[in-house]
Amino acid sequence: MKAIISIVISGLLLTTQTEKHKVTFTSSDGLRITADLYIADKDFPYILLFHQEGSSRGEYTEIAEKLTKMNYNCLAVDLRSGENSNYINNETALYAAENGISDHMIDARLDIKAAIDYAWNQSYKPIILFGSSYSASLCMLEGRTDNRVRSVIAYSPGEFFGDDLRMQNEMTSFDKPLFVATTRRENPYVTEMLSKIDQKNITWFQPSDSPGTHGAKALWESSESKDECWLALILFFNSLR
Repeated sequence: MKAIISIVISGLLLTTQTEKHKVTFTSSDGLRITADLYIADKDFPYILLFHQEGSSRGEYTEIAEKLTKMNYNCLAVDLRSGENSNYINNETALYAAENGISDHMIDARLDIKAAIDYAWNQSYKPIILFGSSYSASLCMLEGRTDNRVRSVIAYSPGEFFGDDLRMQNEMTSFDKPLFVATTRRENPYVTEMLSKIDQKNITWFQPSDSPGTHGAKALWESSESKDECWLALILFFNSLR
């Protein structure tokens, strides 16, 4: 499997140098958002990376470096609902707590919108949204209607927002390429949640070699299913070219 992944990556690889910078920008409700900017080439389009609950932009430390080798820049964002990951604290959540700004998961939609604005102003090229757990659901909602978004990658989306928002009621259409990855256990209810979408627009993935790992952590080196997860994701990226 590793040999296959290496061959696929080599067919896409144009760059090996990545610059990493910490940046900030502001949401519409005045929240200062912290993100890590990974620049492979100023002319490349952007993938925006959003973490799962209790996490931070550190969730993508390994992942972003690999994605930049496929001719993308990346922006790994601290959303207002989260804590830490890979020893990186969520600075956006800390700022929200210190300034009395709402940190509910559903309010992170404002952070995703602000990140889209930021990345668009860097390149003016179609954007890919990459979400993990609750942010995967929010990415689908925002990507569905924003013309600047080319496609969405959703790892372990679900119904995380209670009566405030029901994903199954909202997701009645989606006319862009959508990659949905789940664990084996998650797959039945996520399939039902997205049953109203035209299935020709969805690329589904669940691991065959293991039960799977929730969210984008499925791509970490420590994940038992990382090899087949990466292969499926790389093939999806290849289909966008």
